Amino acid sequence: MQVFTPYAGRIISSFASVGDDVEKGQTLFTIDSPDLLSAESTLIAAAGVLQMTTRNLARLKELYTTRAVSQRDYDQGISEQQTAEGNLRAGRDAVRLFGKTNEEIDRIIAERKADPTLVVPCPIDGRITARNAAPGLYVQPGSAPAPFTVANVDTMWMLANVAENDSPAFQVGQAAQVRISAFPGRLFDGTITTVGSIVDPTTRRVLVRSEVKNPQHELRSGMFANFVISVGAPVRSPAVALNGVVRQGDGTQTIWVTADRRRFTKRTVEIGQQRDGYRQILQGVQPGELVATDGAIFLSNMLATASAR
Repeated sequence: MQVFTPYAGRIISSFASVGDDVEKGQTLFTIDSPDLLSAESTLIAAAGVLQMTTRNLARLKELYTTRAVSQRDYDQGISEQQTAEGNLRAGRDAVRLFGKTNEEIDRIIAERKADPTLVVPCPIDGRITARNAAPGLYVQPGSAPAPFTVANVDTMWMLANVAENDSPAFQVGQAAQVRISAFPGRLFDGTITTVGSIVDPTTRRVLVRSEVKNPQHELRSGMFANFVISVGAPVRSPAVALNGVVRQGDGTQTIWVTADRRRFTKRTVEIGQQRDGYRQILQGVQPGELVATDGAIFLSNMLATASAR
């Protein structure tokens, strides 16, 4: 999350560095804000006017009881005092927008001293990942670069590019187990939060984003990871080495089955997922049957040549 100042001004001090863990509400930096100074000056003036109109109304009330002033003058005094009260409430609300508490506002009015120092707090618990704040730097709301960038490192994002053909199996909410090269032998738990809506035209892959728990704040942005995403309950099915499945010209997938390792029968199969050098066979072969692997492509070529003669 990028942390910007809500009002323009020059930075007075900054209180955090890159890598620091910060809490919500902790002061990140302070600025000298002309807008805050103007709002506080207006507040002080409104408070002074209210005091004056209140005293004037009290004097008019005494004079009115003795009929020394007219009803019109007395009503005018009431109106001016009520207007001053409204202006003071508006002034307090204006200063409160800058993050000042009621106690701080009361002190400003009592001391009649405007303080242009605007405190910018951290909006979330997290870690400082970037800092551009420096004393004297003029900053404005939404003007890049942000003085600070804070990230919640209790959870990290894992970005995975999965094959287009496998993408229909992924759904939001599925569990993921993540292995990080920097932490061999350990597993980190994650959950899919986003499945991309487009396919990369160059790589033919889909972006899948998972949130990975990072309670000890060990994981860092940019680390490489291997992952396993659970797309369903475990199943047992036959599998054939990748070089044992031959794609024919019409798009069908075939294998060569043998019982005596001398005579081979071509069989059309329906394939499933690919993993660890094997292709799942959904239909077309039974567990225990012998299937040609290294020479499967040559058997298909021999059959095609014989058929052409």
